[in-house]
Amino acid sequence: MDTIQEKVTDLAESLAASHGVNVLDVEIAGSMTRPQVRVFIDREGGVTLDDCAAFSRALSALCDVEDPIPTAYTLEVSSPGLDRPLKKLKHFEQSKGRLAKVVLKQKVDGEYVHIGRITDIREGVITLTEEEGKEVPVPFEIISRARLEIELK
Repeated sequence: MDTIQEKVTDLAESLAASHGVNVLDVEIAGSMTRPQVRVFIDREGGVTLDDCAAFSRALSALCDVEDPIPTAYTLEVSSPGLDRPLKKLKHFEQSKGRLAKVVLKQKVDGEYVHIGRITDIREGVITLTEEEGKEVPVPFEIISRARLEIELK
């Protein structure tokens, strides 16, 4: 049986193309008696408050019809922000060329934390090019958490 998160993700993704956005993540937080459903959307060039509001209205209406959540809930739709988390391999692929901070479950090159530019993704291995030009191959399965770093130009 699908979880609530999977059901809401499927519904959100079914709306994404018609709104010109990508669904980056869906989180369920709070108690099961009054869960908070957080949907993070983005598009090339970023999303606006109006994009989030329109997507929220459409997803809320679809959830009212499909009823994936058996209780009352709060729906939040927002941008993931400049320092967005990278949770899936596709997030790394979409962020190629950007600076990321990666925290690992086991050491790579003697370190648990690496900061570098995402330069390659191949066969489940993300290559980070660190400031000194050193390339660090990081297997996706040993990543504990990762997020983009904010770059000021």
